Amino acid sequence: MFNRPRIIPVLLIDDRDLIKTINFKKPTYLGDPVNALKIFNRKGIDEMAVLDISASKRGVEPDFELLTDMASEAFMPLSYGGGIKTLDQVRKLLAIGYEKVVLNTSLVEDEQLVKDAVALAGSQSVVASIDAKLVKGQYKCVICDGTKVIDMTSVELAKHAEELGVGEIFLNSIDRDGMMSGYDIKLINEVVEAVSIPVTACGGAGGISDLKDALQNGHAHAAAGGSMFVFYGRLKAVLITAPTEEELTEAGIYTE
Repeated sequence: MFNRPRIIPVLLIDDRDLIKTINFKKPTYLGDPVNALKIFNRKGIDEMAVLDISASKRGVEPDFELLTDMASEAFMPLSYGGGIKTLDQVRKLLAIGYEKVVLNTSLVEDEQLVKDAVALAGSQSVVASIDAKLVKGQYKCVICDGTKVIDMTSVELAKHAEELGVGEIFLNSIDRDGMMSGYDIKLINEVVEAVSIPVTACGGAGGISDLKDALQNGHAHAAAGGSMFVFYGRLKAVLITAPTEEELTEAGIYTE
């Protein structure tokens, strides 16, 4: 585990609304994404991921007006994924302040876009998003907001993404999404061991101990989450929150 691994809240956007899903379904409305980002500014987080979960499914491009508003308020590095289909869109996202572009559906359906994005921005700015679901004992990959299962395992797609030149894998477990019951450590380990580029784990975080589990036992390079950063308590009251540096140090996630 790294001395200071990245802890990354994930904001899910659906038609300009901030939402949270369970297993990529049952969206719960949480409010305005720009306001949520303003609150996270004060939490001193390492990085923020913004994912438009319906853009590819609806066949629309990124909402640049909203994304510009969000970038103008952000004091932390931002990554964005959702509906990215052209190099011009990649160029525009970088220009308005996003350090990384996250490719999911395009990773499978347009390999040339992935290569062109790497050539334009460098490997460090292109992230391969892999949504994995356990199907008959294998981790199969799903695109188009979890609606289209493809005939590739998470390990196969991760290796392919690395060959295309991406600099990072964002690995999300659909089965654990929104459950707050812990990460799928087996899934994380399989992908981490298969590639030499950093892997960010997502799906299942319910507390600091889960973050530590993904980093220490899953050997992920970073831990991302949604529900634990936007819900509080047994009844899941909406509350934008994040662990403090002191809490992460006390838990042994941050070390000297």
